[in-house]
Amino acid sequence: MTASARPIRVVAFGGGHGLGASLRALRHTAADLELDITAIVTVGDDGGSSGRLRVERDALLPPGDLRQALAALADEDPTTQLTAKVMQHRFVAMSEPGVSPLPPVVRGPRLERRADRSKDTLAGHTVGNLVLLGLMEMLGDPVLALDHAAAMVGARGRVLPMALHAVGIEADVADATGRTTTIRGQHSVAVADGRVEAVRLEPSDPPACPQAVEAVRAADWLIFGPGSWYTSVLPHLLVPGLARAIVDSPARRLVTLNLGADKETQGLSAAGHLGTLHRYLPELRVDTVLADEKWTGEPEPVRAAALRMGADLVLAPVAVADGSPRHDPEALGVALVPVLGAAR
Repeated sequence: MTASARPIRVVAFGGGHGLGASLRALRHTAADLELDITAIVTVGDDGGSSGRLRVERDALLPPGDLRQALAALADEDPTTQLTAKVMQHRFVAMSEPGVSPLPPVVRGPRLERRADRSKDTLAGHTVGNLVLLGLMEMLGDPVLALDHAAAMVGARGRVLPMALHAVGIEADVADATGRTTTIRGQHSVAVADGRVEAVRLEPSDPPACPQAVEAVRAADWLIFGPGSWYTSVLPHLLVPGLARAIVDSPARRLVTLNLGADKETQGLSAAGHLGTLHRYLPELRVDTVLADEKWTGEPEPVRAAALRMGADLVLAPVAVADGSPRHDPEALGVALVPVLGAAR
């Protein structure tokens, strides 16, 4: 990069493990490209620790996916990596009298009157979720809280929520007989048996995070996927303020396809994944679709679906070597370099 060139501004949308893979891949491009990375994270999680905090503490935002994005962007310095590892630490249940998550050398003396371990309120929570919740309560501003947490892990980018408060996700799901049922809650939708016919947010018009909108408008590239299509990728297109910014942004747009169908997308082809993006945001124009030929199968239907959105199809080996349907962040980063670098 020349002295006068600025970093390439990249905005990645998603949540959970899919967004984490994308962010780690973007970090792997640092040797070849200088990127200014912003992660915009879905805020519909209602399962596990995040779901409990939404209920028990009326959490403004579910912290789990936000925490995962911060960990994915953590600096390689050993100290910040340890901090990121601590943020990811999940407290185990201590339901049995002799169970302890700690080795004997660091256990404290046992009290004669043992606490009621059926009320082990920490079990299942992660340290980072509690830290983020505490920061949000103390600072009263989720963006300030996330920026502070990013500094704690030396994040090589910024993490922002897609909306200023938590949302609900509901879907119409058809079973094998064609009967349609409305399923409510991100976790329930993700594990529902049947075919997702439609997905919605509750409320339908949550306020978009202003900083996220600003990042989209200033971006050189917008990246969608990989990730849970209906519950992590599509929700961003359902926030009216964010959807308008995506359509109006002068940025190029890249879609990274999943390597295989998960439960919520059973029966949905690779080309069908692109079709759903067009269905929920018909004005969305895409420049590049990135897929792994081994997992995509016959490429022509995908190429045709990409072309209908204005995109070129790029095939590259981006899966892990063990044969499982997971992206290899390093391989994905290698595939991203010539694509993102073409914006120069």
